[in-house]
Amino acid sequence: MRPNTFACFAAVLMSISSAAHAQSATEDVKAKAQRLVSPLVDARDDRLRVVATFEHQVTGVTVAPDGRIFVNFPRWTEDAPVSVAELMPDGSTRPYPNEEWNSWRNARMSELSPNDHFVCVQSVVADQRGSLWVVDPAAPNAEKTIKGGPKVVEIDLKSNNAKRSYPIPPEVAGPGSYLNDVRIAPDGKFAYLTDAGSPGGLIVLDIQSGEAWRVLSDDPSTQFDPSVNVMTDGKPLRRPDGRQPLFNADSLALSKDGGTLYWQALTGKTLYRIATSAIQNRDAASHVRPETVATTEPADGLWTDENDNIYLSSLANNAVKIINPRDGSIRQVLTDSRLRWPDTFSQGPDGHIYVTASHIQDSPWFHMAWTDKNFTLFKFMPGDLDGERKGK
Repeated sequence: MRPNTFACFAAVLMSISSAAHAQSATEDVKAKAQRLVSPLVDARDDRLRVVATFEHQVTGVTVAPDGRIFVNFPRWTEDAPVSVAELMPDGSTRPYPNEEWNSWRNARMSELSPNDHFVCVQSVVADQRGSLWVVDPAAPNAEKTIKGGPKVVEIDLKSNNAKRSYPIPPEVAGPGSYLNDVRIAPDGKFAYLTDAGSPGGLIVLDIQSGEAWRVLSDDPSTQFDPSVNVMTDGKPLRRPDGRQPLFNADSLALSKDGGTLYWQALTGKTLYRIATSAIQNRDAASHVRPETVATTEPADGLWTDENDNIYLSSLANNAVKIINPRDGSIRQVLTDSRLRWPDTFSQGPDGHIYVTASHIQDSPWFHMAWTDKNFTLFKFMPGDLDGERKGK
């Protein structure tokens, strides 16, 4: 290409880029303006109560049997200063289990070992046996995994010390993997995880031996549905270059007896289940076939209550819905404009269900900068949902 031709070509590219940048900037200004005025016009439900607000994007929450609350902050669009934190009674947070585990910074990755530091934590779950389980996909910005980083860490809640780290080997969590959610069997023998990365799948971790294996890897039940659009604010969610989010197996729920595992792809509309007894053996797990439970919608969070009804987070409606797994029926029980991308559920010993609003649709993934950073932890009482909606 001749110099003058190249100069003309470069000028055209710069013009196109500038126009696209200007259009994106204009859209971001509009989005921010809409978020500023939305509290004046959007629906609120006073059954949804604010527990805490955060300066950084929050995804996971869990409440231990003694009422202690833990949250996590992923390294998606910023180098978060803390990955896992305990929420204190005064609303402050403290790095958990200590500052050293939380000392990873992307800029220091050559200095710190990924196997004993939190690289990019996605979820936290407290079991009924005195442990907190931390899922670290070790993939900052949800991109390539850091070698030696994917792991599940068990922390003893009594001593506040890391009890054991379970590395997930590269043949189970490869470069395109993104470990997402975890559920612990009531007997403490197995952990079940979703992999929302590529390829999507389920992962079973034998807690005693530390061995892990993939289940339904690249199976249609664990892959995104190409016919589905993730809708937010009444329109399809798109990145600045026009791409839509294509997330594989994401949300996860376990029946109270530990016998049935439920999951779905975030970019999906089908809830699946399988008997956990069928996947607790590596060889047998390769022959399993999932069962369809219900036709749903894009969702990021699932939770089973004491009656094995399944709570589902509705991204399109800023809402919480309940699925009856026995007949697949679904009813919406709560909606609130503040629930922007309801992400993770957990239930406390007093019965309250906690849910995070992670504002993914407002993030730099889909805009030039954050358009809404009201990262919030909410709670509601399931019993209140049976009555008439209380709005204001």
